[in-house]
Amino acid sequence: MARRALILVEGTRSNGPRFVKAAQRLGLHPITLSIDPAQYDYLAAENVSAIRVDTKDLSALIHECSRLGESYDIAGITSAWEPFYATVGKLCQHFDLPGPDPTSIEKCCDKFTQRQLLAEAGVPIPAFRLAINATDIRAFAAEIGLPVVLKPVVGIGSRGVRLCRNVDELAEHTDYLLGEQYKWQTSPGILVEEFAQGPYYGANMMGNELIAVGVAAFGPPPHFVFREYTHPASLTDDEYERIADVSRNCLRALRLGWGPSNIEFRWTTRGPVVIEVNPRLSGGDPKLVQLACGVDLITEHIKLVAGEESDLRKSYSQTATAWYLVPENDGTLDWIDGISQAAAAPGIAEVKLYVEPKMPVVRRGDDRDYLGYVIASSHSPTHTAAMLRRAVDLISWSIAPRAGLGEQEQPASRNDLRSAQILQVTNDCRGR
Repeated sequence: MARRALILVEGTRSNGPRFVKAAQRLGLHPITLSIDPAQYDYLAAENVSAIRVDTKDLSALIHECSRLGESYDIAGITSAWEPFYATVGKLCQHFDLPGPDPTSIEKCCDKFTQRQLLAEAGVPIPAFRLAINATDIRAFAAEIGLPVVLKPVVGIGSRGVRLCRNVDELAEHTDYLLGEQYKWQTSPGILVEEFAQGPYYGANMMGNELIAVGVAAFGPPPHFVFREYTHPASLTDDEYERIADVSRNCLRALRLGWGPSNIEFRWTTRGPVVIEVNPRLSGGDPKLVQLACGVDLITEHIKLVAGEESDLRKSYSQTATAWYLVPENDGTLDWIDGISQAAAAPGIAEVKLYVEPKMPVVRRGDDRDYLGYVIASSHSPTHTAAMLRRAVDLISWSIAPRAGLGEQEQPASRNDLRSAQILQVTNDCRGR
């Protein structure tokens, strides 16, 4: 009998290793197809099968999957990375395997089309306009009223997304997006969007079922870089049901409902306002959800991909919080210490680093800024926050600034700074 294989189209540094390990636990042989397998260090570290193929070429992917099908029983095809999720849907259709609807995925991944469909369905969203040049941006920002958020129509990880609080910030980010620095995935299109103010929540769906709602806080504006993420969010029954109702309305409007999705909200004076619908698992949520309620979203997703029934029953209730390690300056990482001590601290579930000494550190104002993260879990939010704070305080690093930085741009004491940040962000996350 041929060995059952799970085909993974590309990977990610966050969920990629978890998909591999979950597949192995389910008795599947994971095979990653990538344009450059070497970019995923976990593949070599775990001796995971990987094949070099142009993952932007659907015909090449079909050919490679067909070739693999001669040696393996292909149980399913999926991806941990949103840019390839519509491609996954097309592959699943071609090979008659369970998977997402590629047309719905493509519409959802176009933020302008997504907002049009949500607005037509009466889903609460911020005011928005589509701009293609600087004149449009200035006019639409004046029409909506500052502050506004500028974001590319297609993109992930808050890349190219900025809060513009005044005309100078608006002009600066307009020049960045329309200049040569920003690399467009598609034809340039920019959303000018009302800034919905209020606490941030993320809803994790599997099919049409709401599994968990988390609460997060960001670092300083104008960027949207997570500093802390907690599951579960502290919500009343009514608040939870309102988020659940709006989430299901989003899936109906976008014709989603197979597999995972992640819906981002701001709780405003209008209640829950949808910021974004992502037709895939969130990068940081699966581990927190599993620690908080016992549901392994990645494993249950793979079961669906393989045509098996998912088990979404919650088995316990805890609080799990991730704290993201974010540098204070650009340069070269000299050293980073305290990782093993933090990992061994009470209540710490995971410590992950994305960097090594002598690597360049370049802040971009998006999800690529993270040096790593620390996750703690316990029976209570207060206890979890205290254990997390103690563990993070054990970690320190030194980044040698690039030549030409002024003295005022040198980093302060990182332990003192992070302790203050954790206390502040934790307080911000706890209430409205």
